[in-house]
Amino acid sequence: MFDSPLSASAYEVLGVEPTADEESLKRAYRLRLRQTHPDTGGDAAVFIQVQRAWELVGDASARAAYDRGHGFGASATPDFSPAPDSGVTWRAPRADSRDTRPRARSHGHPGGWRRERYLELIREWAGRGVDLPDPYDPALVRSAPHDVRRLLADALAEEATARVIADLGMGYTVWHDVAPPARGGGSDDKIDHIVLGPSGLYGVLSEDFGGPVRVRRGELIGDGVAGAPVADLVARLRLMARAAGVRFSGAVVVLPDDDVLQAIDEIGKVRGTPVAIVSRSALSAVLRRGITGVRSIGGNEVFDVRTRLQQTVRFA
Repeated sequence: MFDSPLSASAYEVLGVEPTADEESLKRAYRLRLRQTHPDTGGDAAVFIQVQRAWELVGDASARAAYDRGHGFGASATPDFSPAPDSGVTWRAPRADSRDTRPRARSHGHPGGWRRERYLELIREWAGRGVDLPDPYDPALVRSAPHDVRRLLADALAEEATARVIADLGMGYTVWHDVAPPARGGGSDDKIDHIVLGPSGLYGVLSEDFGGPVRVRRGELIGDGVAGAPVADLVARLRLMARAAGVRFSGAVVVLPDDDVLQAIDEIGKVRGTPVAIVSRSALSAVLRRGITGVRSIGGNEVFDVRTRLQQTVRFA
């Protein structure tokens, strides 16, 4: 929370200016607690945000550290730059260089299209051309227009999902930044990840809306949600399934842990496709066991599906 390019600052969550004195901050905190408490009709997810905001700025030392981080976090200024080893052929960074476990087979570059577009727009907006010293400087990012920050937030979300999938092991194959057939490559109309493993074949959408998200009638709703992301994902999977001659086991939407109240929410079928809304920390469990009621697939079938996808997939 508060370290996404889209996140409201702790001060914004509490409804005060960053220059507010200690007493004003306390009054605002108590007021926001009353307004958002679930027992009085408030939103539980926002109530948790208010408590977290107070942890970050509620005492002098924490507030000073938070302010030094440009309002993004109490411990350190966030790093929005790409992983050092990201390139044309993406590899998930290893937390421990001694870790030699086989990783999932990975094709494409997670977040690649959105990072490229972000760099174009941030340079255009800043008016400094290609000589912009640091396009990922937190202060610069925070001051950029919402649409520009959204691109970076989603790129980071895709990269975080890719790291989770990579740790599933060699029994899994993933394609990142896939352009659906009959839709132009190089656009935002894409499938973030296609994951194939023993639990089935899944299309995955990585999102960061910058705040709490809920489900209503099979679709995501929230202050930062535009359009119909679940329906759009299912429509793209149907195009890919038709072109490749495969059948998707389900669709998975991955969101930051702080933006969902339930780690795994299987919301039923959308246009015949089972859909699950999951927190990032629960993604591995869902992809290992699959969505409830979806059958596992065996070795020969996995090989056949992988071959069909390899022949069909084109990258955005």
